[in-house]
This record gives sequence, structure tokens and C-alpha cells, in this order.
Amino acid sequence: MPVNRRDVLKYGTSVLLSASLAYSKEEKKLEKTDNILNKKKTKNPRIVVVGGGWAGLALAKDVKHRVPHAEVTMIERRDHFVSCPMSNEWLVDLVDLEYLTHSYLDAAKNNNYIYLHAEVTDVDKKHHILKTSIGDVGYDYLVFATGIEYDYHDLVQDDKALEQRLKTEYPAAFIPGSEHMTLKEKIHHFKGGNFVLTVPGGNYRCLAAPYERACLIADYFDKQNIDGKVIILDANSDIKIKAEGFHSAFKELYKDRIEYQSSVEIDAIDLDKKVITTGFDEIMFADASFYPNVKAPYLLEKLGMTRQTAHNRVEADINQYTYKFKGSNNIYACGDVRPMGFSKSGNTAYSEGLNVAKMIADEIAGKTPVWQSPVTTCFSILRTKPEKCISLYTEYAYDKKGGMLFKNNMTDEAWKTNGLGKSRVAYGWAESMYSNMFG
Repeated sequence: MPVNRRDVLKYGTSVLLSASLAYSKEEKKLEKTDNILNKKKTKNPRIVVVGGGWAGLALAKDVKHRVPHAEVTMIERRDHFVSCPMSNEWLVDLVDLEYLTHSYLDAAKNNNYIYLHAEVTDVDKKHHILKTSIGDVGYDYLVFATGIEYDYHDLVQDDKALEQRLKTEYPAAFIPGSEHMTLKEKIHHFKGGNFVLTVPGGNYRCLAAPYERACLIADYFDKQNIDGKVIILDANSDIKIKAEGFHSAFKELYKDRIEYQSSVEIDAIDLDKKVITTGFDEIMFADASFYPNVKAPYLLEKLGMTRQTAHNRVEADINQYTYKFKGSNNIYACGDVRPMGFSKSGNTAYSEGLNVAKMIADEIAGKTPVWQSPVTTCFSILRTKPEKCISLYTEYAYDKKGGMLFKNNMTDEAWKTNGLGKSRVAYGWAESMYSNMFG
């Protein structure tokens, strides 16, 4: 973007710094209005959604449906959608890449909202202006559905060189895109030995996915006759979700293929020698995928819109009942960026997007918004040919002190029965969700 006069005033010579105050004020006034991509022309509300994941897509579509006269804009820095749910299945060729990828242009066109391919850089809360890489966007209601970033602190402390090597050479593959492609190459070209998967503490994205991934990788090694073992190094004291189903699968399906270790504290990682040092052992590995803790994106941290919680070091600082950022009446967060202990997963984020869309619509209509529970639906495929699957459904509630509770919790961890039928439900769920978001 061209350098504007304010930049010159800030960085130029002392002569320029002495320019008249009146002229400077006029320049600032023009700057606030001349580059607005969606200048307010009517009284219709402008609703801007930052993030095109499951929450952002659900919210943009639903709020446009509820408030047809609103101008709804979704801003996403990626040029197409890649699904994290069902990506474990892609790693071992149960689905193809086309199954996971979808067009933001189609979503916007089919649901009558605007998609901007841009990156958000700042927020002018006073004037309700969002700064982006392609210009300024005005808003009346703003929603951050920005998902997660990684927090490598517990794995590397302050060793930035090690952090960069882990990101590049041993990616976590829980943020869709290149990471998954690298991990798939690792799996398909693995020659044998120990393949290490780490599981972080705190509330990380998709609690069940690391264990499902371990099963599918072990299954792939088995079917390809690869002399390899998957070692799970879990920072938690036990598997955090569907523990009975996963433990029984490890024991009965993958006794010689999966080694599970709990309460693991990683003290050191030597990538040159390929050795992980824990409080109990030194573990040699042929290849690995290191999953760090997660946090809210740096943008929110930079804007002073985050706080530390019992779950993670950096989370969005919002009211858990209204989803509004503290100190704001018109800026919201939903999806995996939220600080509450809900599952950071696709169905949870999608249902939360619908809930926040209704809250915004109610506020526009002059009604009092009411908190509704998001819904978590989670399927985990444990084996292929024959397919084995376990699942979970849960809702949430708050106690009188604001503590989170599980409600209407149901699990099916009996993977030995009706495996094909259960796994077909998992694929049917995913296809229905993609259709809802993009159709």
C-alpha cells in the first residue's frame, strides 16, 4: 500500500514534523474515511466476521439468514478452506484432498455475503474500523472467529531456533494446510522405527484427534508391513476423551504397534540425535510430530484482548455468557479462540457460530440475547478394513459460580460392534457439515 502523509509526518525530517496542526488533523480525518471498503451508505448494520473456519462460516451464513438486510462480510487470509476434521482420514488415504477442500467464493455466493481474501492487522475500536492488508473495513458488529495458534513454550522454553525447526521439520498438523501435507509424506515414506506423537496439556484443538491419529498411523504401518511403532507421549495424566475406547483399541488392536505414556514432561529435544529426554526416559525416534499447546492468535494478544486461563496461557478475554470482549459492546469471539473449556473442535465451533449469530440478530432486533450451549459431536475411526469407530456427544452448562459442566453426555466406545455403520455416520456427518457451510 502507498505511504500516506501520516507516515511521512511520523518518520520524516524535522521540517515536516513542524507542519501545521490544522493540516495534520485534516489529513487524519481524510485517512479515516478515504480507504473504507464498505462505507456506510444506509442504516443497515455491517457485520464483519474475521476467520473462515467452522465458526466463522456458520456465523456468516446464519446471521445473514436471520438479518437479511445486514451487510455481512467474512475476512479470511487463506484463499480456500481445508477441513481439520476428517484430515486424519486423509493422512492414510481414506478420503482424498477434494473431500476436505472447499471454496470460500462458493460459500459467499450461495449465502449472499461478502468474502474478502485479506489479513487483519489492527482494529480502531473508537471509529469501528478494521485494518486489513487490502484496506479498511467498517463494522457495526465485529466477530473474531480466528481459531488457534501454537504455543511452543512448554516444549522449547525460549529456544526460538528449536521452535522453528519443530515447526518446519516436525509439524503438529492441527492447523490445516502445509503441516498436514508434510505429515502425510512422513507417514507414507516411513521406513521403520519409532514414530513419536506428542499430546499437549491444557485445552488443545480436538481432544480425541491425537489418539485417533495414532490408531490410523499404526493401522497404516500394519497394512503396509512397516516395522514401526507409534509412541504417544501425553502430557496429561490420562486420555482426556473416550479413554475406554482408545485404551481398549491400543491394547487389543495395536498391542505391538502403539505405546502409550501418560504424564510425560519433555525436558529436552535433540533433533540432530533424534532423542527426546523426559523425566523418566530417553526415547529415540525415527520421525515425529510435536503437538504444542495452543493459544489465541497473536493479533488479539497485540491488541490487548487476551488473558491467561486455567486451560492455556493466552486466550480471548471475553464474557462467557455474551461472547463479547471485556470492555466492548459490539466485538465478539467464538470458535476455538474462546477461553471456555468447551471442546476446540469442528462441530462445537459450528454450533457456537450459530449461537452467536442468533445473539447478534437478537441484539439488532432489540431483544435480549440468551446464552445457548454449543454442541460437541466427535467421531474417531480406529481402524480401516474393517472400519472401527467410536463417538461422543455432549452439551455444556454453567453452575451457579460460572464453572463449566457437561450436560447430556453420551459416548459409544464399543468399537467391536457395527463398525462399518458407525464409521459411515462419521462420513455422513462431515458431508452434511460441509454442505451446510458452503451450500
